Amino acid sequence: MEGSGEQPGPQPQHPGDHRICDGDFVVLKREDVFKAVQVQRRKKVTFEKQWFYLDNVIGHSYGTTFEVTGGGSLQPKKKREEPTAETKEAGTDNRNIVDDGKSQKLTQDDIKALKDKGIKGEEIVQQLIENSTTFRDKTEFAQDKYIKKKKKKYEAVITVVKPSTRILSVMYYAREPGKINHMRYDTLAQMLTLGNIRAGNKMIVLETCAGLVLGAMMERMGGFGSIIQLYPGGGPVRAATACFGFPKSFLSGLYEFPLNKVDSLLQGTFSAEMLSPEPKDSALVEERNGTLEEKQASEQENEDSMVEAPESNHPEDQETVETISQDPEHTGPKKRGSKKDYIQEKQRRQEEQRKRHLEAAALLSERNADGLIVASRFHPTPLLLSLLDFVAPSRPFVVYCQYKEPLLECYTKLRERGGVINLRLSETWLRNYQVLPDRSHPKLLMSGGGGYLLSGFTVAMDNLKADTSLKSNASTLESHKTEEPAAKKRKCLESDS
Repeated sequence: MEGSGEQPGPQPQHPGDHRICDGDFVVLKREDVFKAVQVQRRKKVTFEKQWFYLDNVIGHSYGTTFEVTGGGSLQPKKKREEPTAETKEAGTDNRNIVDDGKSQKLTQDDIKALKDKGIKGEEIVQQLIENSTTFRDKTEFAQDKYIKKKKKKYEAVITVVKPSTRILSVMYYAREPGKINHMRYDTLAQMLTLGNIRAGNKMIVLETCAGLVLGAMMERMGGFGSIIQLYPGGGPVRAATACFGFPKSFLSGLYEFPLNKVDSLLQGTFSAEMLSPEPKDSALVEERNGTLEEKQASEQENEDSMVEAPESNHPEDQETVETISQDPEHTGPKKRGSKKDYIQEKQRRQEEQRKRHLEAAALLSERNADGLIVASRFHPTPLLLSLLDFVAPSRPFVVYCQYKEPLLECYTKLRERGGVINLRLSETWLRNYQVLPDRSHPKLLMSGGGGYLLSGFTVAMDNLKADTSLKSNASTLESHKTEEPAAKKRKCLESDS
């Protein structure tokens, strides 16, 4: 553990760098909508039906708000004091206001003409207020709501924020909850707390949440300690992990091991020959190691096509999708030179991957992990019963599932098996509140559920199995229970006589 603590020495400087650099992963925010992208020069980004380039955000601080101008350029938005003269005159109620569509003097053609002249959205909103015949008759709250609605429609304002566990989990849960098994951000926070994720730990994680749980653990551990990721299939999916933008030093303590080799590791039949790469798996290994950024870019394009389908028909977007979706095995030799060099590079990566697998197997064989996190789409019972053997005693484990019934079965099996204490099956109830002057109340729409958690602690079972006197005492107690007491027998015989 000392070696792992010395390797990521330079990275504490990374969080202190609050400037956006070329190649950084950032999150674009507009109102309550988020999107994770990588900053690249002259790369067209589409977000909330707006397209722009991120060249001008380089060098600015995280949290800066930009305004989309002509030609897709981003300019820092200057903070201006909103005029309050218009909102001072307000009505007492809205009972006399009729929505007949005639209260606004500006037509759609007039608004379009204003946009063509290059007038900013802020000025368009001001003109809409001035040309509304019913604005001054609205109550103060209704006026604020009207201004907010028009700003959202006509002002193209975007804030660039630094990726974090909360922001990325909110983004995935709002846009594509199926990719993270419908795990809500408060449930993820409970997992990190119950699992005692901290720097210097040796953790085991099995997740099929696009790498969100893995990224959250890496962020909390800060590059200190080790994480062993068990993955099903050809390789782990780390699309969400790449969005965090971790430095390379964080990856030194990250290991991976195939899930289908866990049984052989438990039985003691595991060998290095079992990790020999097959031709079919070589492409997957190469894609997993060499083209992580391309996988992330393709996932972002897929999100654009799902959320903003009408705008994905542009020829430029189609060319981008086609370029990313090409097989790296076919495009590799052209980019990297001769085919021979490409094959050598691929073999070198496969050998490095094999070494990392052997290192992960050695760490698992020690069976002294500090915790276990399971958040997969598979049934948790067989996974947990197998993986608990790798965890040291008095260590926490947390299992997430979207549904309650599999965790109930897992709870019953653990009680029968023993070796665990403090078992708890929980569900977090979350409600968002609107907090505004004189109108704070729970929001009308809320989440129906964020999944269930089964947590507990491991205890040692070796003493119970090895101590034969305990077994003999237990059998004696059972015999006493089944046999009727002697005093009672004597009493019954006397009464019969």
